[in-house]
Amino acid sequence: MTIYADTTRAPRTMTRHEQLLLLRTTGQRFDGYRDHVLLSLALATGMREHELVALNLGDVLADDGKVRGRVQLRVFKRSREDARGQEVVLSSGVQAKLEKFLRWKRQQSEAMATDAPLFVSRKGNRLSTRQVRHAFQLWQRRAGFERRYSFHSVRHSAITNLYEATRDIRLAQRFARHRSITSTQIYTHPTDEALFRAVQELPC
Repeated sequence: MTIYADTTRAPRTMTRHEQLLLLRTTGQRFDGYRDHVLLSLALATGMREHELVALNLGDVLADDGKVRGRVQLRVFKRSREDARGQEVVLSSGVQAKLEKFLRWKRQQSEAMATDAPLFVSRKGNRLSTRQVRHAFQLWQRRAGFERRYSFHSVRHSAITNLYEATRDIRLAQRFARHRSITSTQIYTHPTDEALFRAVQELPC
């Protein structure tokens, strides 16, 4: 077994309970439906906030009218070594949510052109990263979170979920779209949730 030396801090992640609570809280309210889909997509792909708001309908919708299984990002975190596009893979579950969301957008008379934004504000404009961050804080309060997280914690949680499910650092690297595996090694640290589970087994 390969041992990865890493002295960096573990990323701040939501517990599985918090993730499910957040999705349930947004999914149960009409005014939270857009944010429910956005958060589902973020947790399913590890996309960053600026990558999410940059998505157009044509990025997720194929010519046959179905949601793509692979989405090529036009906007993403670039490095000097890599100016190429990046791709994310969509699970069947998140594809189904997006198909339902697109039907909902049509019912709301939102723009459905290929270059129209996937996520829009109440005024019909492209959702901004500031609005995403504000909404995320709002839904955490409504969900009754004891701790507060930044939106980037959603990406951290997604990558951690995949690493804990597979224990495959290379797969996690590809999912996170990291050029260097060093960036992915922080996800091998024990999480707060793992600590909480372990503490429950201690005698008292």
